Amino acid sequence: MEKGRRAFSWWFRVGVEMEQLWFYASEVVVALEYIHMMGIVYRDLKPENVLVRSDGHIMLTDFDLSLKCDISTSTPAQMISSQTTPNGGPQQNEYKIEPPKFTSSSCILPNCIVPAVSCFHPKRKRKKKPGQFAGPEFVAEPVDVHSMSFVGTHEYLAPEIVSGEGHGSAVDWWTLGIFIFELLYGVTPFKGIDHQLTLANIVARALEFPKEPAIPAPIKDLISQFTTSCQGSS
Repeated sequence: MEKGRRAFSWWFRVGVEMEQLWFYASEVVVALEYIHMMGIVYRDLKPENVLVRSDGHIMLTDFDLSLKCDISTSTPAQMISSQTTPNGGPQQNEYKIEPPKFTSSSCILPNCIVPAVSCFHPKRKRKKKPGQFAGPEFVAEPVDVHSMSFVGTHEYLAPEIVSGEGHGSAVDWWTLGIFIFELLYGVTPFKGIDHQLTLANIVARALEFPKEPAIPAPIKDLISQFTTSCQGSS
């Protein structure tokens, strides 16, 4: 899959418009949001694992290192029935959906809405009362899940993984920041002369941007936010 990495670098070197590169990065965001909604932490985002289809859209591949979780919201969406008119008279049932309630998160990355997630306990089934409607459930981001596994490609590992203190889906947003950085500059920001130094850089070194090529400040700011560790935030 080394061709995938070379292709991204080649596109930038020959003068591909920033909008085109940004289009692919945006599609990766959508893909990550989707698999997070499905309760999956990807954990191996890198150019080699992003394929461009014949229709121009991207797809993620190689889920060998991904983590599948059991998911339930802290408060599921509720179906509320109304059986009377404003005048008090009877009418056909009308329903509205009250959205689920989630706890907040200190992580500033996209969709940091925190449903209750556990990878270690089976999802409890709610007992239905007679005539009770089953409310739809929505999961926005499984950021409460924690794994102690040391998995991924060294240059893309988040500090949470390197430290071994447990990690959740926030590590995918970290790797997205590294992914975008590499597409823009052709290198990853924390790579050392060996794996050990690379890991040390990830934990201890601040993110630095090369002077060339010139990248707009808002994009640098976005990368900086993605690569802000969420360690200990959940």
